[in-house]
Amino acid sequence: MSNGADTAAAGTGTAAGSAAGTAAGTAAGAAAPPCLEVENIEVVYNDVVLVLQGVSLTVPRGSIVALLGANGAGKSTTLKAVSGLLATEDGAVTRGAIRLDGDAITSLPPDRIVARGVFQVMEGRRIIEDMTVTENLRMGGYSRPRDPGADEYDMVYGYFPRLKERRGLAGYLSGGEQQMLAIGRALMARPKLILLDEPSMGLSPLLVDEVFEIIARINREQGISILLVEQNSRMALKVARSGYIMENGKVVLEGTSDELRDNEDVREFYLGQGDAERSFRNLKSYRRRKRWL
Repeated sequence: MSNGADTAAAGTGTAAGSAAGTAAGTAAGAAAPPCLEVENIEVVYNDVVLVLQGVSLTVPRGSIVALLGANGAGKSTTLKAVSGLLATEDGAVTRGAIRLDGDAITSLPPDRIVARGVFQVMEGRRIIEDMTVTENLRMGGYSRPRDPGADEYDMVYGYFPRLKERRGLAGYLSGGEQQMLAIGRALMARPKLILLDEPSMGLSPLLVDEVFEIIARINREQGISILLVEQNSRMALKVARSGYIMENGKVVLEGTSDELRDNEDVREFYLGQGDAERSFRNLKSYRRRKRWL
């Protein structure tokens, strides 16, 4: 009887310890920091021009987050603040913090930020036109300890099969193919976070649909977090889980994609679904009223 009781007690203790360990592990996982945190940053150009004012946003692990707004709202500047490219334009983060997986990267140079797992796909593609497709892709993996292997190229060609057929210089690719190459180059770095700046720029509607479908697949299959700056708000909110809207260097609205799509002002001024009978006087009234501030 004693041995049976001891065995039962030991089993109970083991089960309790296992449950406690599982609970602790679950709590630790729940407490893991998001992929990217931008906290109350200010950005100044040429020591005098204040461009971003108190911008805060979060990109959860494995999510697509859209950053929307009119031209000049500060979206691309926000991406450059994260990737460390502000210094190339005489800009600097003068206040606030930027964290990747909980670690501060605010003052790191661009090459070290890339090595940490952040890759920016610039507006306008910025491929190297005098290099071949393969050479452009190889450049994407420069920060890794070894040259990209066949599996990396196969991964890129799996998403963009037409690139495999292009053996000439990248400058002769179509606009859509250049955008595919720019995204493929980012994948070669095996990033944890991709900053995508206007991927639909200059593309036909059919190519826009194709590119955004591939972006969603990459996020779903590779688990890569994506911060997406895009003028095509409808497509951005279609693939994103959540989003932020910027105006004049500030975040003025945030929410899930469904919440933003259902917002009256977002529907009218970003999705083109407002009342067609509204006059320009009402538009000026909206600008004065700023319902979302």
